[in-house]
Amino acid sequence: MSEQSFVCGGGHHGSYLDRLAGGILHAIEHALDADDFSRRNGLLQRLDPRVKVAGVTALIVTAVSVKSLLVLAGLFFVAVALALPSQVRLSRLAKQVWMSVFAFTGMIALPALVLVPGETVARLPLLGWPITLQGLRSALFLLGRSETTATLALLLVLCTPWPHVLKALRVFRLPTMLVVILGMTHRYIFIFLQSATQMFEARRSRVIGRLSARDRRRIATASAGVLFGKALHMSTEVHLAMISRGYRGEVRLLDEFRMKPLDWGAAFGFAAVAALAFWLQTL
Repeated sequence: MSEQSFVCGGGHHGSYLDRLAGGILHAIEHALDADDFSRRNGLLQRLDPRVKVAGVTALIVTAVSVKSLLVLAGLFFVAVALALPSQVRLSRLAKQVWMSVFAFTGMIALPALVLVPGETVARLPLLGWPITLQGLRSALFLLGRSETTATLALLLVLCTPWPHVLKALRVFRLPTMLVVILGMTHRYIFIFLQSATQMFEARRSRVIGRLSARDRRRIATASAGVLFGKALHMSTEVHLAMISRGYRGEVRLLDEFRMKPLDWGAAFGFAAVAALAFWLQTL
């Protein structure tokens, strides 16, 4: 954020309100960073949004559909290969996707090692439960598909401004109402996050000493109620403003999409990778 925030400093370090406000600030800064990142001069950033949406969707569908672990691993390395020329660091992918997906999906996949019947390849230490080959394969498929699809989705979001993603979805005949809801939700959730941050800063500037846990919970609850009221009031004002400016159900942008040789080459590349993956798994 461009202006100095004092919400996380001072004698209330570590309090509930400080942690909540700090989380809101982090979310806003992360969104601003992602918007700046989408305007860099990387490979994916230079592609037409329609090509990126169609190509990444095709790779995600392919990753979910293939039945070969080697092919799935190949699709994962394709995603990594797309990240490098797009200036997406592997450390960022590991922090934002790979570690969290592994932790969450691993908890779901772990029981499959012993619950799926099949050929025993090992036994759990101490417990002696059999680990089956089929269970291990199922767990690897779940982890591989989750990691690959999440990596591809993050690349699409990081390397494409959100309005361009929505316009590309509209080109592919996604319902207008759904596109409008997605666009408005993305835009105004950050407005309300910023309003919440300002409310917490205003409260901090008027409080001397340490609040009790009960008072902190009361303030957080009251702030949530105020934000809800603001959301209802703003939704009515925004809708009336849109109608007064000519809105008739279709979202329009000043940016026009034009296919360039690089875009046609990328479209062919995405299609070739998806087709090759389906062909390899039949061998």
